[in-house]
Amino acid sequence: MPDFDYLVVGAGLYGSVFAHEATKHNKKCLVIDRRPHTGGNTWCDEQAGINVHAYGAHIFHTNDKELWDYVNSFVEFNRYTNSPLANYKGELYNLPFNMNTFYQLWKVKTPAEAQQKIQEQIAHLNIEHPANLEEQALSLVGRDVYEKLIKGYTEKQWGRDARELPAFIIKRLPVRFTYDNNYFNDKYQGIPIGGYNKLTEALLQGIEVRLATDYFANRQQLDLLASHIVFTGQLDEFYDFRFGHLEYRSLRFEHELHNTPNYQGNAVVNYTEREVPYTRIIEHKHFEFGQQPKTVITREYSKEWKPGDEPYYPVNDDKNMQLLKQYQQLAHAEEKVIFGGRLAEYRYYDMHQVIASALTKTKKLFSNS
Repeated sequence: MPDFDYLVVGAGLYGSVFAHEATKHNKKCLVIDRRPHTGGNTWCDEQAGINVHAYGAHIFHTNDKELWDYVNSFVEFNRYTNSPLANYKGELYNLPFNMNTFYQLWKVKTPAEAQQKIQEQIAHLNIEHPANLEEQALSLVGRDVYEKLIKGYTEKQWGRDARELPAFIIKRLPVRFTYDNNYFNDKYQGIPIGGYNKLTEALLQGIEVRLATDYFANRQQLDLLASHIVFTGQLDEFYDFRFGHLEYRSLRFEHELHNTPNYQGNAVVNYTEREVPYTRIIEHKHFEFGQQPKTVITREYSKEWKPGDEPYYPVNDDKNMQLLKQYQQLAHAEEKVIFGGRLAEYRYYDMHQVIASALTKTKKLFSNS
């Protein structure tokens, strides 16, 4: 008999929630991860007493009270509200696009004035069927918002001219005719007090975890340890890239410790001009209202992904979606393996969606136990 009921490959949010719920139902789990830490991309690296979001900013937000209560049962979340700024050639604008933004752009003060200004800019363009991302964005918000706040940032994100990108990438743009800088519309929003590691540690308490363990380097031996496998890594890698590589966009981070208590006065500042190579600067202490004498900032760069790089954003174009279908056909035939999470499903998930997906799967599996 195998030693474990489940071998969970990946100690990120999906794997951690699955292992926690399975353990509650008297299932024995072994969690492994090729990284030297748990938490996946939510892992925080403590520097100068500050929880640094090592893999980019992670802000938890949801409208689901049951989900909010679930994460707060492991660690209390603070009242952080995401209100990023955009820096365009030294000018600062509030995000998401709202009345503060429109006042900064045009000095308009009422919703009617702002709506009229946007409609004036859209009307003369005569774009009925947007052929690319640039035309799609222009048809939604007009030239001023597009040129200053969308074009350069998006081109840096995707490494392509906006006219070469498909229109579907921007299906809609959040435009608010209120003076509200809260980026998310969700009712619940915050950061775990003490950082995301507190959440993962609580989820995995009492569960055997082996870090710096590469599943693919020891696959045969590891598979024999458990009756079932929960795989949260790259779906194409599980099948040895049989049909080719699914593509991603990747990120590069430059972390800096500064001997000042406050570098930019906000957790997130986007740099929206193409000439600035990074997409944003994150100042981590502001996620937790830190009062430390020093500060840590991170410059975030978008980059072309190549095999071996960390995969972040799936490129959901026609070519990759066709490739995904081939891998999914193999996955659906598996009796012993559960595929879950951002990489295994080749979907961009927010944190609450990953947790909800794992909870849905475990409820289905263990509803009778």
